Amino acid sequence: MSFQRAARAALTGQTGLCRILAAMAVVIVIVPLLAGLFLSCGSSSSVSPNGPDHNAYLTLPTYGSVALLHIDGATGVITLGAETPQVVGTTPTGLALLPSKKFLYAVNSLANSISIFNVALDGTLTLSGPPMPTGGSSPNAAVIDPLGKYLLVTNNLTDNVSVFSIDPGSGALSQIGSPVPANSNPAQILITHSGKFVYVSNPGIGAVTVFSFSNGVLSQLENSPAPSGSGAFGLAVDASDRFLYVANQSASNPSPYLSTIGNVSGFNIDPGTGALTPILGSPFTAANGTGPTAVTVDPSGRFVYAVTTGSSYSIWCFTIDPTNGQLAAVTNSPFSLAAGGLFVLIDPTGNYFYIGSQNGIEGYTYNPATGVPTAIAGSPFSTGVEPGGMVLSE
Repeated sequence: MSFQRAARAALTGQTGLCRILAAMAVVIVIVPLLAGLFLSCGSSSSVSPNGPDHNAYLTLPTYGSVALLHIDGATGVITLGAETPQVVGTTPTGLALLPSKKFLYAVNSLANSISIFNVALDGTLTLSGPPMPTGGSSPNAAVIDPLGKYLLVTNNLTDNVSVFSIDPGSGALSQIGSPVPANSNPAQILITHSGKFVYVSNPGIGAVTVFSFSNGVLSQLENSPAPSGSGAFGLAVDASDRFLYVANQSASNPSPYLSTIGNVSGFNIDPGTGALTPILGSPFTAANGTGPTAVTVDPSGRFVYAVTTGSSYSIWCFTIDPTNGQLAAVTNSPFSLAAGGLFVLIDPTGNYFYIGSQNGIEGYTYNPATGVPTAIAGSPFSTGVEPGGMVLSE
């Protein structure tokens, strides 16, 4: 077991729990970008995305830096661009990009700070002043509201969320009040497309903390946290803000899925309050597989992907029933293809999705009619060390 996974397990009581970093002054070995292994998914076909070329950013926790990535819109191939100067002892993990694409924020888990970068027209990054303290310990993940006015950061060891206002001209941060309690070991954080509701996963208690959000103020709902499942970690919401999906890494399942460890909870989102109620039939699981930690919804709202480490039954793909949010496994899911549990995100400019693994970034295209994934030529794309977090600049 790597130090990174051991640290996560120590914080949450869940072995192998993803990306919850202990606040120890130890260098963590982390991630990848540019190798040549072509993986095929049988005879399934996919539609060529032919989107525009654009950039992405990736934290390299071991190096203490952020890498610029270039994405070929026609192929989905990733190439490595410039890397920010390495700063020992920072361990950047989570990333958030302002909608204007003028400023990028990197959360430094060991330094308990946030680095602010100016983004040039060519995508290169320049540090803007000294890092900003988060006000909490072991910050892990970050998100910016849809209007680009506020940055929210989870603090894993102090069990809270910090909220900052963003200066639109300089990108400078100003903390709003004291960090807000968010139950035990808050990990991932998600804000709905409307900007009205915020959800935070709590792996140690297998739950999701629910907030309303207005004018920079987080207010936890009375019935929060909402029970999800053991090791609840990854979060995803559909484009209509009707359904929330949560990857429960270590949850057990009833017959006939006793051999599968982990599942995906589905919740209806109350449009007025943000409160969560379980979708009928939730949680949903795969016929085989172990430990889903990251989850995403494709831009069309047709598919949910949950991913696990390794290459056996590692990519779970479900269709979403648009009337009630129920999930059903697509034909031949789960797919035994190389994956990972660090992150998964879909590029809305093309039907590509990228998975963070120990080996780098696994890249796939998927059939928009069936959801079946096919590896991008050249995947995995290596950065030399295990990655932390990734954000796209569409």
